[in-house]
Amino acid sequence: MKKALAALAIGLHLFGSNAWADNKAVVVDEMAAYLEFVDYSGATIFPEQLPKSEYPKMLIIDTRDAGQYAKEHIPGAINIEWRQVLAQSAKIPKDKMVLLYCNAGTLSSQAGFALRLAGWDNVRILQGGMSEWKAKGGLDANERAAGAKPSH
Repeated sequence: MKKALAALAIGLHLFGSNAWADNKAVVVDEMAAYLEFVDYSGATIFPEQLPKSEYPKMLIIDTRDAGQYAKEHIPGAINIEWRQVLAQSAKIPKDKMVLLYCNAGTLSSQAGFALRLAGWDNVRILQGGMSEWKAKGGLDANERAAGAKPSH
């Protein structure tokens, strides 16, 4: 199902809105089937669940626009705007954790949904986005939540 949906999405991208109109029912059916089986919270992760030592082990994608990314981003993050995740999916590995975030989690959730439908089971959405990540202590959110004094 995921491969068929990914191929259809690529075809729709290449052939435009007429292809979408002709295949809308197929896309909707594929999404409905996916939603019936996906784990409810499987793609969400809270800042306090991420130990600082885990950040270098994953690909972090800032799904906001380039201007927001330039102003501030999670250290080590790359910038792929949420609308471009499928078009730039060759940059996204399937063999390690991928963390997506935006300002509050809304747009990164859409990007994550698209990637998961296209076969990326390793994608996680940062709950609350950059705002919650900063409010909870950023890279030190896990240590703060555990009551430990952050190391620097």
